[in-house]
Amino acid sequence: MASASRPIYNLFFRKNFTMLGVVFASAFAFEMVWDRTTDKIWDKMNAGRQWKDIRAKYVESGDDDDE
Repeated sequence: MASASRPIYNLFFRKNFTMLGVVFASAFAFEMVWDRTTDKIWDKMNAGRQWKDIRAKYVESGDDDDE
C-alpha cells in the first residue's frame, strides 16, 4: 500500500502549491458534477410542473416581453 501511494504523494501532495491546485481543481470538478446531477434529478422529479415545460400554454407569440 505504501509503495503504491508514494508516487501519488510525490506528484500531487509534496509541495503546498501543487496540493492546493489539486484541491481547488477537484472541488471545481466535483461542484460541476454535483450541480448537473442534482439538476437532472430535480428536473425529473418536477417534470411538467416547471415553467420550461408549461410555457407554451401561457405564451402566445414568441419571446416578446410586455413593455
